[in-house]
Amino acid sequence: MPQPYGTWSSPFHAADIAAASPKLDGSRFVAGEIWWGESVPSEGGRMSVRSSNGCEILPAPWSARSRVHEYGGGAWTASSDGTLFFVEATTQQVMSLTTGDSPMPLTAPGPHHGGLVWQQGRLFAVREDLSRDPHRRGIIEIPTDGSASENPGALRIIAEGRSFFAHPALSSDGRRIAYVEWSGLQMPWQRASLRVRSLESDETFSIGTRAALQPTWIDDDEVVYLDDRPIIGNGIDGPARWSLHRVAIDATGAAGPARMIAPADADTGYGLWVLGNRWYQRLADDRIVAVRTNGADEVVVIASDGSIRALEVPATGHVSVDHADGTRVLLSGGGASARAGVWSVDVDSGEVTTIAGGSPADPAWMPPAIARTFAGPNGPVHAFDYAPANPEASAPSGDLPPYIVFVHGGPTAHVSGAASAAFAYYTSRGIGVLDVNYGGSTGYGRAYRERLDGQWGIADVDDVLAAARGLAEAGLADPDRIAIRGGSAGGWTVLSALVRGGVFAAGISRYGVADLRMLAEDSHDFEKHYISGLVGPLPQAEQLYIDRSPLTHADRIDVPVLLLQGADDRVVPASQSEAIRDALAERDIDHEYVLYPGEGHGFRRAETVVDSMERELTFLGRVFGFTPEL
Repeated sequence: MPQPYGTWSSPFHAADIAAASPKLDGSRFVAGEIWWGESVPSEGGRMSVRSSNGCEILPAPWSARSRVHEYGGGAWTASSDGTLFFVEATTQQVMSLTTGDSPMPLTAPGPHHGGLVWQQGRLFAVREDLSRDPHRRGIIEIPTDGSASENPGALRIIAEGRSFFAHPALSSDGRRIAYVEWSGLQMPWQRASLRVRSLESDETFSIGTRAALQPTWIDDDEVVYLDDRPIIGNGIDGPARWSLHRVAIDATGAAGPARMIAPADADTGYGLWVLGNRWYQRLADDRIVAVRTNGADEVVVIASDGSIRALEVPATGHVSVDHADGTRVLLSGGGASARAGVWSVDVDSGEVTTIAGGSPADPAWMPPAIARTFAGPNGPVHAFDYAPANPEASAPSGDLPPYIVFVHGGPTAHVSGAASAAFAYYTSRGIGVLDVNYGGSTGYGRAYRERLDGQWGIADVDDVLAAARGLAEAGLADPDRIAIRGGSAGGWTVLSALVRGGVFAAGISRYGVADLRMLAEDSHDFEKHYISGLVGPLPQAEQLYIDRSPLTHADRIDVPVLLLQGADDRVVPASQSEAIRDALAERDIDHEYVLYPGEGHGFRRAETVVDSMERELTFLGRVFGFTPEL
């Protein structure tokens, strides 16, 4: 018998999703095994390192988590013989661990470390010292004998300053190191330089780049790297996309002309929010395995002659090519037909082995992500549509489903159409999900990304409104029952869209930005000048900050709002959500506010994930007039 949308019985419960959806953080071939990072939601999101032999390499209470640039990344690596190096979550010390021993500190407490890389028997890291004024960051080499834990002077400082650093890469002869550096006045996806430093003379040379990522040495005198420049070649004359380049460097450090490798109308690379991502790996025979993103991800093999072959792999979203060994590569990410996982892929045979996660998605319960493009006032708007799907339920004839429009954070981030149990939590109950890559998102080239420059709070709102209207006009959603949900910068777009009004019947903001001046005052170093590019510089643009902020126009919000916030959030403090809460309460607008102790910017604890999901579902049911099954 048909049942109303939103009331369908579902096997997807919040507790199951929280327990079965750990975060995966990199993978590596180690001493005949495969190691990978995996969070433990039941232990407060502790990040463990596990092995394909069934062992837990990093047991409780230890946790590998970096706080460099606040977003961290690259919190662990390992030597080929099985020594684990990791950033201890609490003290931010780098530590080493060999089987059967206790972790040994390699650095002193205090500075943050991340972006760990083990190359040719040497350990390098990105270091951030917030105790000094001005704050200092750099690339360091860490002795593995523990001497620097008592004597910080034992560290070798390779580069240091007020800039930001990433991706140290040692040449094969050990004489030079390449790395990425940016000033912080612009974000790394706007402008980032590729540097090469001599470890013998300490001279530093720059290679002309626009937004460099991930250098790798081919030999002693040639570097492969990523940069986003206009695509020229392979019959393509197109806008700027991140692409592979290679450049020769002579004995004096002078760089020759850069040559683009196998250009395509797709991105190999995206926003450098965290330090651990890898978008390609070079094999020993000079082939390259790389990710290409144009909406969804594709993994390809690029031969030395420039020919390209696609690999058939489950990973199609936020794919990282973590490591290579012989003809095998390790991929981590999500997939259109599989949940997030780690896979070992033999490039020659095509054999794919699931190492962690990666369970197949049942198409009867997990709807495919349908790529949709909507016409917007600023150009096309890209999104992925997940329609309601339940093999055991149907809706009354003629009914249209309620929908929830998801808005990612960043705002310079990207969604990829990967299978999601969190989405199935809604779609299996008869609530559709539209995941929007509004203008400003990565994955569609620099021009699409720059649509948001100076237009944050305008172009992103235009796009989510256009996507929601387009969905309703196509007869796919009930126009009176469309909600919007987002976190952080996505929460800003949620609140801004509710201020605009007329489309969304409810809003869910997770740790969302409500006031730009408050955000500018509270911003950490990494994003200190981010808002200047998205809105304008202070103090000149102060009135614009006031005019754009949802808090200024909270009196225009006339629909129910759910506000979810971490008490320990340092990126968007609770004061932002509480300011909106107070403004809604003053006008007696239907709202709920939940503060989660111990949570930061993004929810990690299983109990928080469960409570927030169930609250969202209950909230939607109350607003849209149905009683959902929890």
